[in-house]
Amino acid sequence: MQDDYLPLAYLNAWEYCPRRFYLEYQLGEMADNEHIILGRHLHRVVDDEGQQYDGDILTRRHQWVWSDRLRVKGVIDLVEQQGDQLIPVEFKKGAMGRHLSDHFQLCAAGLCLEERTQQPITHGEIFYHSNRRRQHVPFTPELRQATEDAILAAHDSLNAPIPKPITNKRKCQACSLQGICLPFEVNLLRETT
Repeated sequence: MQDDYLPLAYLNAWEYCPRRFYLEYQLGEMADNEHIILGRHLHRVVDDEGQQYDGDILTRRHQWVWSDRLRVKGVIDLVEQQGDQLIPVEFKKGAMGRHLSDHFQLCAAGLCLEERTQQPITHGEIFYHSNRRRQHVPFTPELRQATEDAILAAHDSLNAPIPKPITNKRKCQACSLQGICLPFEVNLLRETT
């Protein structure tokens, strides 16, 4: 496997904010905040590799996958097998919603699993800890294409200058890299020059 394969988790960062992706992946900048620490805490069980049966469902935790075609790699939190059907499952600390970044990460994991197993993966699920519920995510042709487009854009961005900060105050306030990125300060300086 090549070193230029993007980790699946960084695809989530790309969709959340291209500047965050660049700071984390290209420059290696990392910082913890309450969201990162809580997410790490909640993942402590699912990050233990292993498998078990729950009735007729085989669950495998912490499954490594990759796609040579898309040049991505990473870990799927959980893969459930019901007969011949494989279902990738991601665990997220937040509340259920239409988080495109989560959907891209899950779909990319499904595309990797599909390539590795040569079996169609029709959907995945995201378990949101705040709701304690799963969200069913169909891997529609539109989501598959948008995911592949995002992967290509993320790869392409690595040969470009650092992206400008986004203008979404809510995202910036929740971002662990706010103190490194300085989005409000950079945007303010751009407005005054």
